[in-house]
Amino acid sequence: MSKERSTETGGKTASKRVRLSPEDRRQQLITLGVQMLRDRALEDISVGEIADKAGISRGLLFHYFASKQDFHLAIVQYANAELLQRTAPDKSLDLYDMLRDAVTRYIDYVSENRTSYLALLRGPASASPELVTLVAQTRHALVDRILAEAPLEIDPTDRPRLRLAVRGWIAFVEETTLTWLREEPITREALVEMLVDSLPALALNPILAAALRP
Repeated sequence: MSKERSTETGGKTASKRVRLSPEDRRQQLITLGVQMLRDRALEDISVGEIADKAGISRGLLFHYFASKQDFHLAIVQYANAELLQRTAPDKSLDLYDMLRDAVTRYIDYVSENRTSYLALLRGPASASPELVTLVAQTRHALVDRILAEAPLEIDPTDRPRLRLAVRGWIAFVEETTLTWLREEPITREALVEMLVDSLPALALNPILAAALRP
């Protein structure tokens, strides 16, 4: 890969475009999109602006993505993976502290990305069937993660009910966090406590409830 070189011309700096492999260029464009997503809604991300930042033509961007929607989906997919990575459980902690730590990091992440978070869940983009699928995949991954860490053997006949309860808890977390981001009626610490305490109440499982007591 060649490095970017700059030359001085009449007091101005001219930069030559860096040559990247197709995989690296695609990743660069997605990364730029994710960075832009932190302070604007998905539908407000400009393909032209992304191309300018990457030092390529707008047309060349579509060599890596079939359409603007395809590019947006790649951005959301990457952002969802980033969310899962940022909230990965710390297995050195007991279950209560593990959940509290993960919820705290979740609140931190969505606070840093509040504009895109609000837009993805409630903005025009949230009606896209493809985006709905990506968001649902992230929710399913969170459900699986929680059930995998739960200290109980789940009766196969009770698994559908428990999965539904945990999925309902995630919906509660999302909606409560959306309201908190808009209004902040309570402190961040109080929000974390409420979200953590609500999981055993919704799950209706005495073993899980006992394990989640501080």
